[in-house]
Amino acid sequence: MDRETGRPGTGLRTGPRTPPAGVARTPRPRLGQRVPGAPPPPAARRPRRRGPRLSAAVGVGLLLAGGGVVAVDRLGQDRAAPAPLTPAGRALAAAGAGRPAALADLAALIGERRERVRRAPADRASWAVLGAALAERAARSGAPGAYTEAERALQRALAQGGTPDVRALTGLAVLAAARQDWAGAVRWGEAARDRAPGRVGAYRVLLEAYPGTGDAEGADRALERLRKVRPGPVAEVAAAWVHRERGWREDAEATVYDAAARAATPAERAAALSRAGDLAWERGEAETALARYEGALRAEPEHDGAAAGRARALAGLGRSEEALTAWARARAAAPRPGYAVESGELLLALGRSAEAADHFSLARHQAAALARDGVRQEPALGRLEADHGDPAEAVRLLTEEHRRHPGPAASGALGWALHKAGRSAEALPRLRAAVKDGPNTARPAYHLGMVHLALGERGAARRQLTRALRLAPQFSPLHAERARRELAALGEPAWGPPPA
Repeated sequence: MDRETGRPGTGLRTGPRTPPAGVARTPRPRLGQRVPGAPPPPAARRPRRRGPRLSAAVGVGLLLAGGGVVAVDRLGQDRAAPAPLTPAGRALAAAGAGRPAALADLAALIGERRERVRRAPADRASWAVLGAALAERAARSGAPGAYTEAERALQRALAQGGTPDVRALTGLAVLAAARQDWAGAVRWGEAARDRAPGRVGAYRVLLEAYPGTGDAEGADRALERLRKVRPGPVAEVAAAWVHRERGWREDAEATVYDAAARAATPAERAAALSRAGDLAWERGEAETALARYEGALRAEPEHDGAAAGRARALAGLGRSEEALTAWARARAAAPRPGYAVESGELLLALGRSAEAADHFSLARHQAAALARDGVRQEPALGRLEADHGDPAEAVRLLTEEHRRHPGPAASGALGWALHKAGRSAEALPRLRAAVKDGPNTARPAYHLGMVHLALGERGAARRQLTRALRLAPQFSPLHAERARRELAALGEPAWGPPPA
């Protein structure tokens, strides 16, 4: 009802409203004019600044980066600069993402955590981080003494009681793999995986450890899970090596090149390019391998695997003096006995036998130092003794290695040692298994061809030696030349009718 007319209304005022009789009309004050008798206005308020609210409703994200917060509004504009990561922070972030850290950053993290545990000896988390960082550095540097220090820190983390820290469990898995204790690496890696199924580090170790124990199905399961947990370059580098172990070269190459293109850090890129170099080298493409290794070294100058690969590629290209310098660089980055053996074989191929003997002595010295630190050295020493020392000792060492870690690599190494010890008939089935079940590479084919030759099986010897040189014509400066000489002596096969 319209209150003025008493008639039904529309609710819309259609004309001026007349005040009731006796009530004077009050003029409307102009803007800023005070009405007489009205109370004074309240104190002026400071105008409220309006800006983008930090809520999902207005599309603002928070990006956490190294302790700094970057607020991004709907227009994508940064409202605050992120706090830069320290070197130790970068190493910690890389570990959390399952990526390799730069060695300099790893050293900074180790120094920081050593200081923390000095001030707070009961800080279990810092002991776990310190031990894991020490284990990664030991695995990548191969320095004697580093392994024992890492183990002490990791055991100290577990000794604090409570639920085991997953970083300590993963660190113990990395340490066991670095010591070539594949069974121990599987045990600790599975414990870390079960404790935290969404973390990446355990899967990386298991992908290396399962093949060492001969468990190909375990490696497949770990790879599938890693790709679900953290798809990207880390998973693809691991996948490339699993494919390589199966002999799937094309798949391995595709995944590792993709990983190199998508790498987020220099250390991650170096790891992918070094693997790409390994694959190129194994298929006989020395020029391509050299380019990949040099790219890895530009990304991470201290990458010992890339330095060793570069030395092999240079030797394969006939650049022997450069190769010897590159081998020295690899040995300085990581004192691994295998590097001294390979550089010694290059010297032998060049006719410098006295210098080669010095390198073989160095390899034995390094192996003894690493053995005191708990690092298994049967594969490197077995190869050295089989070709340049006591083959019977090689058989002893590699029989133990095969017993602990059965698989194509151990089977092939033991077969070659048996052949060098004059037991070629025993060697034959082991080398056949290594060629059939292992990666499609030149050295096992060469070994099998030489065993067939020793047994008088000329046709089989010719096939395997030809295969080895077709796969990689310069797979070894010493043994590739031997393969060519033996093939020349065998001559072409006779194509006439078989004898009556």
